[in-house]
Amino acid sequence: MYRQFIAAMGTAFVLVMALSSLAQAQQILVMNEQRILRESAVGSHIATELERIGTEMQAELAPLANTVAQENEALTAETSVLSEEAIRQRPDLLTRLQALQADAAQFEQRRQIAAAELQATERAAMQPVLAALQNVLQELVEERQAILLIDRAQVVFAAESIDVTDAAIARMNEVIPTTPVNRVRLPQQPAADAPAQ
Repeated sequence: MYRQFIAAMGTAFVLVMALSSLAQAQQILVMNEQRILRESAVGSHIATELERIGTEMQAELAPLANTVAQENEALTAETSVLSEEAIRQRPDLLTRLQALQADAAQFEQRRQIAAAELQATERAAMQPVLAALQNVLQELVEERQAILLIDRAQVVFAAESIDVTDAAIARMNEVIPTTPVNRVRLPQQPAADAPAQ
């Protein structure tokens, strides 16, 4: 009877130690922030809206891009058979070359502004999402009584049991399934090379 009691106590001790080790292992959690932002409903929504806005921007830039491309092609064809001296003696060609340079500079400036607007639009849309994600991750850490949460990008190996990415995605889908994605417009400034009107 005494031996059975000792054996039972030994088994219980081993079980307690195993559970203790498991609890300690759970004090460290990992998550994949990029995957959360990409696969959550709100992340997918933002990506779709940014693609739509980017397409609109390209459509806005297309007329000037086409004008520059066509004039560049026409001038290249006209001047390819002329010497530099002959080109300098043609004020009409020089005027067109200057106008082409101004249009090209204007297009480049507009393209840079559009890229900056797209980045600003993404930052603005992501603000409430990142705040919600911070809260979700804080809740998961508290619920699992973790003391450390690390992004999976910083970890060589982590067991699936300590990865809270799926849980975070599910919770984000409940908390913030969508968010407004409004185009941020930056001031348009005249190109430095543009001729004065």
